[in-house]
Amino acid sequence: MARERDVDLVEVAAQASPPVARLMDFGRYKYEQAKKEREAKKHQVNVQLREVRMKPKIDEHDVDFKTRTAAKLLKQGDKVKVTVMFRGREITHPQIGKALLDRVQSRLDDIASLEKDAMLEGRHMTIILAPDKKKMAAKARAAAAASGTGVATLEEEEDEAVLAAAEAAPVVDEDDVEIDDDAAEEDDGDDETTGD
Repeated sequence: MARERDVDLVEVAAQASPPVARLMDFGRYKYEQAKKEREAKKHQVNVQLREVRMKPKIDEHDVDFKTRTAAKLLKQGDKVKVTVMFRGREITHPQIGKALLDRVQSRLDDIASLEKDAMLEGRHMTIILAPDKKKMAAKARAAAAASGTGVATLEEEEDEAVLAAAEAAPVVDEDDVEIDDDAAEEDDGDDETTGD
């Protein structure tokens, strides 16, 4: 019967009793399946993990700048890994790094959710923030309502430096372990013995 109609006989369910077969053009079927897969890939969003690095002795303005960079990355839909790098004897005070990460997290709390809490891995303490679409939508609605009533909102001006920093933020794999060459060099000088 399949040869008469110039189509293929395709077995659909071999385990059924009796086995189920179907008459179809199998080449066309495979083409349509591949086309559906390509369409599904177009609508997928590829989320990357980007990293923002800082040191414990960072100044307040620099924290603000790094926080704005992280906010820009979160608004683009990427996850952000905020890393505090300890050099030399700074590692003896991890509470300073934890306080810095908590400060950054609290500033980004209105657009991000904490995915991974602060964890010390060698000389690096990291947190991972994920964009929270519900919080962003609520913030946008509040801003629209405030501007609709005539109340001026304080919006951050996106200067070129923040955009450049967001573009330059490295893409990180979660399994990536990076060694900071500067920290390794400074460690060599800090390990002096006094001979007491």
